[in-house]
Amino acid sequence: MYRKVVDFIRDIYNTNEFIPLHEPRFTGKEKDYLLDCLQSTFVSSVGEYVNKFEQMVCSYTGSSYAIATMNGTAALHTALLLSGVKSGDFVITQPLTFVATGNAIKYLGADPVFVDIDYETLGLSPAKLLSFLESECMPGDDGCYYHKKLGKRIAACLPMHTFGHPGKIDQISEICEKYNVALVEDAAESIGSFYKDKHTGTFGLLGVLSFNGNKTITCGGGGMILTNDQELAGKAKHLTTTAKTPHRWEYIHDEVGFNYRLPNLNAALACAQMEQLSTFVQNKRELAFKYKDFFSELNIEFVTEPEGATSSYWLNAILLDSHEQKEEFLKYTNDQGIMTRPAWRLLSRLNIFDGLIHDSLTTAEMIEKRLVNIPSSVSMK
Repeated sequence: MYRKVVDFIRDIYNTNEFIPLHEPRFTGKEKDYLLDCLQSTFVSSVGEYVNKFEQMVCSYTGSSYAIATMNGTAALHTALLLSGVKSGDFVITQPLTFVATGNAIKYLGADPVFVDIDYETLGLSPAKLLSFLESECMPGDDGCYYHKKLGKRIAACLPMHTFGHPGKIDQISEICEKYNVALVEDAAESIGSFYKDKHTGTFGLLGVLSFNGNKTITCGGGGMILTNDQELAGKAKHLTTTAKTPHRWEYIHDEVGFNYRLPNLNAALACAQMEQLSTFVQNKRELAFKYKDFFSELNIEFVTEPEGATSSYWLNAILLDSHEQKEEFLKYTNDQGIMTRPAWRLLSRLNIFDGLIHDSLTTAEMIEKRLVNIPSSVSMK
């Protein structure tokens, strides 16, 4: 059976060479824009390509404002800060996510609370979120909710759209509004994904995208903060530009800021990639449909887009029958030069988050034991 999988993937990518999990495609005007940027001499965080990139992201996602950052983690850190998260707070998130989700919470001196995921979305479960808030928390005099035992404020909720598949973000949004919890979307993996015809990252107070080298489109690094709030957008740009006040020659910084702005050189690459985004997403969706048909014939479960969602299928995934079968599959495919990877180790099991609050995590633990990501690059055939 594993041999059939290797042969199928090799046929898709038409090569007998090593096949990575996800590699970028530079088939547009990347070289032209990079050369233009170099010739302009504006290669740092000031330049027209940064502005153009932000405008293109706004146009594509429907967000009113987009603020470019040097990477997705910087965008997460800034977005959580702007949402009001402070030292000593709790931020509810999911355990099945990349470590940056948890790290950004810790940067602010807050602690993540890990709530289980939904099987059909691999994202934060609205039912488990509501259960935690109802059973473990109570309202304070300030209108915020606090953990009953530890007395810590539930400052924000940070769901992540796993592998590009949108979570049940409308339900999560309603719960957050009812309990006065700021909603910040980690949409780092889901550019090109829509839930009920609305782009991920635009449901909450703030959202975050990533353009790392392994994402659907890339500029080497790169991140983006999305918001429909004009004041928050202004603060995001100010904070990520070292909190420097405008002046023709003076260097005046009015608060502690961050050197997080995206360089113009990276933005030039990003603009060329944005021009190809729709084509890339369509190609990846066609790949996913091929995988779905193929794995159904092998009676292997393929992870498909949830109901109501149009997924970018950033990373395709399958669910094997057991942990043992998963390990066998990983060894065989990697030995054959096909890069496959397990899901991340649950953040709740990492030493750096040891002892933090979590619920039963039944679904997340089951997914961790069985899930494998398979090659998902845009096919050039």
